[in-house]
Amino acid sequence: MNPSSPGWINKFGSLLKTKEVPFLTYEELYLELLNHGFIYGIHLDIPSFITTEHRLSEDEIAKINLLAGLYFSYRFEVDNSNFEEFVETVFTFYQEMEVGRISFLNKILSGNKTMTQLEKLLDSRIYLNGNVFNKAFGNSLTNSLLYIDVLIFKAYLSNTPSLTMHAQLLEYVTINIAYQALNSKEANESDAKLMQLLASSLTYVDLKNANFEGTYADLLQQNFSDSEKDYLLDIACLTVWEDSNLDHSESEFIFAISDALNKTKNKAKNALENVKKFFEKNHQKIPYLQDTNLASKFYDGMTKNVSKLILRNSKRLKKELSESRELVQLLAKSASKDLNEGERKKVQGQLLDIFKSIPSLAIFMLPGGAVLLPIFIKLIPKLLPSAFDDNRVEENQ
Repeated sequence: MNPSSPGWINKFGSLLKTKEVPFLTYEELYLELLNHGFIYGIHLDIPSFITTEHRLSEDEIAKINLLAGLYFSYRFEVDNSNFEEFVETVFTFYQEMEVGRISFLNKILSGNKTMTQLEKLLDSRIYLNGNVFNKAFGNSLTNSLLYIDVLIFKAYLSNTPSLTMHAQLLEYVTINIAYQALNSKEANESDAKLMQLLASSLTYVDLKNANFEGTYADLLQQNFSDSEKDYLLDIACLTVWEDSNLDHSESEFIFAISDALNKTKNKAKNALENVKKFFEKNHQKIPYLQDTNLASKFYDGMTKNVSKLILRNSKRLKKELSESRELVQLLAKSASKDLNEGERKKVQGQLLDIFKSIPSLAIFMLPGGAVLLPIFIKLIPKLLPSAFDDNRVEENQ
């Protein structure tokens, strides 16, 4: 399954028919999404029943987990496994909540088929509509509060009254719990990054205009479901634990939150243990914890994007390159030594001619696209015939 190509939602539905049901209860679904980071707004992995052809980017992982969360919540809430009916229901839900708008052009291109329109809607929900340079900086890779969509969808299915107000309140309480958690500890740079991610991920509530009556403790006593309370507790644990340290005041804060949410002390301890294990296992993979300078972040982001483009067009590229032996020789040479000015111009001109024939590589044809060629040339040796790459070391050796 390729979540960046048309038809991926239909493919998801077809996998459900051929694979064993991976979750028997909502609790199993929640724990799986917690372990993969989706509950914490960190997108690292997807459910094991889904097979993919290529390594997934963060935004693709987020899309798959969001769809999985929505589908299985629907299945457990209404006891219905019909995928087509689910697609109609979740699309109607997003329309009624006025979330994830589809551009006029996308409406024309996608037509009236609900499944295709839902793909476009989820694209906008995961913030994939930014330009390629924004993506390189990581601005569009993550929506840290995406799981709230799943919780509000569950509320929608159970006919919760005043749903929009309920969604706003849930987001408002979530962000306030995070703020309170930070106030219970000595803040650091990664705390600030986490809060920035959370605040920028709000969908249903405008903090500037929010005006909910009652104290912070009163807000926690609102009519939240058990699944919503579990989520609020996990967000609190995430915020206090992300510095890999838990002092007495932070422990007391978590236990106070769990008590206000009518959760047991053991439930709070389990939530802390879950986030501790998650950070110990994945600390090096969590984007906002990695301090890199702007230039390095841009280069890394572009490398990921260009690498994905190369992988997904490898067959076409191999075919085009095989017809230009001189270009292949120059590319092979560039992997081990610098090309002279004439050779560089020849490589650039011939590569741009090739990119013209592969629509998804049109990024290289844009103004300034030539700046990406060094990244392309760095990655391209993996596609070259082994005869042109004497120093290749196979990864499985």
